[in-house]
Amino acid sequence: MPRTVDHVARRREITEAVWRLVRREGIVGVSVRNVAAEAGTSAGALRHYFATQDELLAAALTSVVQRATERVGDLDGLRGREGAARVLEQLLPLDDERRDEVAVYLAFLGRPLTDPALVAVRDEMEALSREAVTVAVTLLDRDGLLGPGTTPEEAVALLYPLLDGLALHGVQWPARYPPRRLRAALDRFLDTLAGSRA
Repeated sequence: MPRTVDHVARRREITEAVWRLVRREGIVGVSVRNVAAEAGTSAGALRHYFATQDELLAAALTSVVQRATERVGDLDGLRGREGAARVLEQLLPLDDERRDEVAVYLAFLGRPLTDPALVAVRDEMEALSREAVTVAVTLLDRDGLLGPGTTPEEAVALLYPLLDGLALHGVQWPARYPPRRLRAALDRFLDTLAGSRA
């Protein structure tokens, strides 16, 4: 009797192989051949699930979206400054897991994408990042923690690129921008947003 294959489980195993390669070799280690070897299969068999390197990275990026969404969902009930900081910290490379996630996200941003499906995955991640910043600003605003004359829209427009910059520096130069420095920069900027109320 032919063996039945759980395709969902197999895709998950392959995606986990991508993450192991990212952790061990960085994003440059992700190729169809390397992922097939890591997953214990042939390149031909892997191509039944992911035809190209871009599709492998898209699966990893989709996994980033799912993981970050789950973490942010766990923060329900937080308020004000503490809640805002906790939400925003999900987008920064403050531990190995988040560092890997940011590395995949940044690698994807740096690739020229022509496949609309891959562009959609990238855009979903960007929308999640912006939504997290919006949620954080809303928490600040509800507790009266935005400075005089600062609208929530202005706060999002200022905070969103700052987080991208911190994430980039934390991944590219981790010795110069360790987690404590990233947190300190975020705290300082939240003080700036609060203005005279800090």
